[in-house]
Amino acid sequence: MNIRQIIIPAVSTVFLFSCVSSKKFKQAQSEYAVLQGKYTSLEGNLNDCNTAKNQLASQKAGLETDIASLRQQIDLLKQNNTQALKQLEDMSVISSSQAESIKKSMENLGAKDAYIQTLQQQMAHKDSLNMALVMNLKGAVGNLDDQDINIKVDKGVVYIDISDKLLFKSGKYEVTDQAKTVLGKVAAVLKNQPDIEFMVEGHTDNVP
Repeated sequence: MNIRQIIIPAVSTVFLFSCVSSKKFKQAQSEYAVLQGKYTSLEGNLNDCNTAKNQLASQKAGLETDIASLRQQIDLLKQNNTQALKQLEDMSVISSSQAESIKKSMENLGAKDAYIQTLQQQMAHKDSLNMALVMNLKGAVGNLDDQDINIKVDKGVVYIDISDKLLFKSGKYEVTDQAKTVLGKVAAVLKNQPDIEFMVEGHTDNVP
């Protein structure tokens, strides 16, 4: 009877210990899995950082190479510029002040290019105005014979050529009535263009 009482409590103690150990083991496994996940994530982040670091280092090296190349080009251009100016001075082609002026001009090429573009735009605008003037003049004079009047643009200048046959009678310097009509129409067009400068030339022959 006493033996049974001793054995039963002993068996219960072993079973209880086994249950507690299994619970702690599962908890430890869960904590380990969490830590393992964090470790894997951190390891991935570290690899990404190393990859980005290597890429940045490669880009930096490339940029440093480009900068060095550009500096060499700038130094070479400066040397060529200095040599050219020195040669011009030695040849007494230009004075020191003129050489300095040329140097400044070379440094301001960007501004010069902008100025040239502005001039080109102004020339294009002037050409368009000239063409508009030609069309207005042709519309004003009507359907005259091309041999009697010719309106054209040449080198940025509008020319109105009126034949002697239309302007004058042979041996006379008086302008004909028909020519006066044409000149009146031309004058009316020019009057509406106050900014235009124009010059009138004319002559007659000495044939009686």
